[in-house]
Amino acid sequence: MMALRHDDVLAALRDAGTPLSVVDVAQRLSIHPNTARFHLEALVKRGRAETIKPSRTKPGRPPRMFRAATGMDPDGPRDYRMLATVLADAFARQRDPQGRAVAAGRTWAKEKAIAHDAYDAPKADQALDRLTGLLAELGFAPERRSGDGDFGEIGLRNCPFLELADSRRDVICPVHLGLMQGALEAWDAPLTVDALIPFAEPGLCVADLAPKRRVS
Repeated sequence: MMALRHDDVLAALRDAGTPLSVVDVAQRLSIHPNTARFHLEALVKRGRAETIKPSRTKPGRPPRMFRAATGMDPDGPRDYRMLATVLADAFARQRDPQGRAVAAGRTWAKEKAIAHDAYDAPKADQALDRLTGLLAELGFAPERRSGDGDFGEIGLRNCPFLELADSRRDVICPVHLGLMQGALEAWDAPLTVDALIPFAEPGLCVADLAPKRRVS
């Protein structure tokens, strides 16, 4: 016999069409009342069920009554990969998809970076520390590496959108490039990410760092 799940109790509440007590749920599912109470309280805590004030039709303390919460289920299935795929496909069908993707990543990162580190303009090493910290927070597993330029490069050992990058590299990688550029711009750092080389080595993408071009 399979172990009882919260979803089984929630289904019983939904099927009933009327509020149920702990005893009602226990009888419907052939379980002990303490087991029913445990699952019901867990569902209420998660916002998936709610208690209602019982009507007093008999003397004595009325039992707590439960029903499935109205509105969307906060623990219902989610498919953010599908949403990301839809948005990436939409970008790819527009004019200059790479430029638009870079701009989107840059805009988002500027807001994120300002909220993350609202300090004075950093020096190069400070900016690199902030950038690698932000990339680590976002799941890129960054590592600073020596390179041909003055600032070296950043290796990215993980791609948070790896499956999507396989089919939409023309959009996903530019978003990542814009993200890094936007963060550095927000901090007014003396350097930028000049290019992002996807899978420059097996299991590694490389962000090339370069001095920021000052507008005269």
